[in-house]
Amino acid sequence: MNSTGKPALLLIDMQKGLDEVDYYGGHRNNIYAEANAKRILNFWRNHKFPIFHIKHNSTNPNSPLVQGKPGNEFKDIVKPLANESIIEKQVNSAFIGTDLKQQLDGLSVKKLVIIGLTTDHCISSTTRMAGNLGYDTFLVSDATATFDKVGPYGTKFKAEMIHEIELASLHNEFALVIGTDELLRQIAEEYEI
Repeated sequence: MNSTGKPALLLIDMQKGLDEVDYYGGHRNNIYAEANAKRILNFWRNHKFPIFHIKHNSTNPNSPLVQGKPGNEFKDIVKPLANESIIEKQVNSAFIGTDLKQQLDGLSVKKLVIIGLTTDHCISSTTRMAGNLGYDTFLVSDATATFDKVGPYGTKFKAEMIHEIELASLHNEFALVIGTDELLRQIAEEYEI
């Protein structure tokens, strides 16, 4: 099946360093995000839809995501295959400083599905830009996750709350927020597979 015009999957920052929960806030929501991401990835592979693995190369020397550190590597559960595109970035949006848009345009992609880490950082930034660039964007709520955060006045916010508020901010403005099961059902129906 030719991938031109098919929905593209963006797996954002599914990297080993994001397993270092203490570094990122001490608690993470949605422990099934990677398992759901793997289900979606398998579906995309089975139907030969375009897949883009986005890797964050942090410029913060203390980050687990610095190039050369073990944490920079992709998680084994969603590790790219040799024929799958890898986009490397240094900022939150997968569209900034990369050729992602050019590659998507080259495949005539109009529909994007976004999964990965973390909901309120790189997922949000990429989803907002995707919506602004005119892509028909789907953000998969149970294939994304984030961490607890401490606000500017010392208040600790739970990952679950941050995740839900971010999804609410993005839904029906920048993307359609959807669960894994419903996404796969809709895509199968739309593309008659």
